[in-house]
Amino acid sequence: MGLKAATRELGRPVGEMGNPARGAGRTGASHPMTVNEAVLALLRPKPNLTQLANEPADVRAAAQAAFDAPAGLGTIASYATEVALPATGTWANPGKGGAQADIIITAPEAGVPLLFVEIDNCFESAQVLAGKIDKYMRFCQRKVKDVDGKERPMWRTRWWVPDGRHGDRPHPPLLLVFNHVGPRNPNNVIAQLAELTQRHWQGHDYDGDFHMYDRKLPIVVTGMKQPKEHGPAGAIFRRFGRPHNQTLLEAIGNPRREAHDARKQAEYAARGREHKEELRRIAAQHRAEREASRPVCAGCGPRFTDERWKAIEPAGWGAPRDTHRHLCDDCKQRAITAERQAEQAGPEHLDLRQQLAAAAVADPTMEPTTARP
Repeated sequence: MGLKAATRELGRPVGEMGNPARGAGRTGASHPMTVNEAVLALLRPKPNLTQLANEPADVRAAAQAAFDAPAGLGTIASYATEVALPATGTWANPGKGGAQADIIITAPEAGVPLLFVEIDNCFESAQVLAGKIDKYMRFCQRKVKDVDGKERPMWRTRWWVPDGRHGDRPHPPLLLVFNHVGPRNPNNVIAQLAELTQRHWQGHDYDGDFHMYDRKLPIVVTGMKQPKEHGPAGAIFRRFGRPHNQTLLEAIGNPRREAHDARKQAEYAARGREHKEELRRIAAQHRAEREASRPVCAGCGPRFTDERWKAIEPAGWGAPRDTHRHLCDDCKQRAITAERQAEQAGPEHLDLRQQLAAAAVADPTMEPTTARP
């Protein structure tokens, strides 16, 4: 009845709601209640303060403290419990050898596209937990044909997760939450469990800068009291293979890889800026050298324009050469005009022709004349 009521509240089909805790009556429901506590610790729902105006002062103060506390992870619709992860069979009819996640969190908007959560009340040995992790690994490695006929990991046919970097695509992470109510010491169990499952979670060192976790299962552990107090934003999560506690997002992610990539991008950007600056410097030097070699008009003194400079350059075999390469366009036209006038005066006035041409070049203001001496 509770599952059916939840389907109406969340708008989900019954098949996505998980299974009833059938053994709750015999065991006192300690495990299902711990699952609920873990959901609340990670979700950290905010109270509606407007509905508490008439409550006692201590109630309002507690509600305000919860409201001001760091936000939790996702919404109630982000959580599913008792979800079968079949290593054989189908989603609807899972076979033997698969895992059953106590909680599955899908909150991609919060940076957690998919997270498996396993709750332990400290009654189970490290060997039993290692067997469960083997089942998680078998499920993550299982591939099936998708609707498009392509083979994909089975979990990708149900949940969306970014593809990740080429050559570094880990399996969805697993969070183990230890609630110390049983006889076993969780610290001892965690140490043994890390050793027993090392082949599943240990990454490959990349030049001492970071680790890559391609096809590995990230395993993160914490105690139940810590999420209740600090939530997912607290540095209370320890990932197997790492020496320090981190926030949940850091623990399931790869901060050292992100920092390495950021440094590389900064270096590439700096080299790109240096390269562009060098290109600008070389271009400016070429422009200066070109300007220094620009011809100067022998008649009036100014440097040639780009068009005039191009006109006096060799144009190939058989192309006529410019007759006044040392003159700008204006001086050239005056010189040609003066030469033509001198030619019209006749050969007997050769000296005069030469004088007129020279005078036209030397004095750009001189007006051409056709008068004979």
